[in-house]
Amino acid sequence: MRFGRLVAFAAMIFTTLFASFSTHSADTFVFTAIPDQDESRLKERFDKVAAYLSDALDVPVKYIPVKSYPAAVTAFRNNQVQLAWFGGLSGVQARNAVEGSRAIAQGAEDPLFETYFIAHSSTGLKASDSFPGGIAGMTFTFGSKGSTSGRLMPEFHIRENLGKSPDEAFEKVGFSGDHSKTIALVQSGAYQVGAVNFQVWKKELEAGIVDPAKVSVIWQTPPYPDYQWSIRGDVDERWSEGFTEKVTQALVDMKDPDLLASFPRTAFIPASNSDFQPIEDTAKALKLID
Repeated sequence: MRFGRLVAFAAMIFTTLFASFSTHSADTFVFTAIPDQDESRLKERFDKVAAYLSDALDVPVKYIPVKSYPAAVTAFRNNQVQLAWFGGLSGVQARNAVEGSRAIAQGAEDPLFETYFIAHSSTGLKASDSFPGGIAGMTFTFGSKGSTSGRLMPEFHIRENLGKSPDEAFEKVGFSGDHSKTIALVQSGAYQVGAVNFQVWKKELEAGIVDPAKVSVIWQTPPYPDYQWSIRGDVDERWSEGFTEKVTQALVDMKDPDLLASFPRTAFIPASNSDFQPIEDTAKALKLID
């Protein structure tokens, strides 16, 4: 009998602990971000954001990393995360996959984002106000296939100005996976030309990672809307009425220079789905989405 009671007691404790864990997990608000830079840097930056949001929202908040842009969209669609820091294109894809989802905030710089075309010094290409037609026939690397600044918009301008697809216009086309790798590949000479997020370029230039003697900006695109925070349409049902607005306000109220510098952004401002209609229209024109 003693053994039987001991087993029953142990089972009760296990059940209680499991229930407690499950409840805690269900109440944890989870977010992710597209992996546009080195993963270790992303974790450091977004763990701090998670701590800030936990305090602001008064709920446990956790950041989980993903390995690719499509993985971020999939995590959002499958409700593994409820909030995500997306690029323009990945945000459109995610919101289209989850009914009622909304873009709620963006960096102050994001309505007027830019892509830099960069080139290795051996190409002889110099900075110009007009599209660098001399890149035709060279080797070219995009960032991620799902990147707005690293793929969608540069491909649009390549087609618009060269009248050819990237595969037709260049000797070789690559996809580095993220902006930091694009810079490294062009700087090393592995690719002659590439397309990169202007914010990542500026940050790595300031950090001394970019060697201006080896790689430089040769053209910058006209501005377009890009990064944003998107939230699932069912979070108010799971947490409380008005939770979406509470998250929006927490992001807009983020004033800590250290947190903002890690993006890097000077501030966050409200956003809406309609702000990214130009991105959706461009993606459909290039047949990157239906």
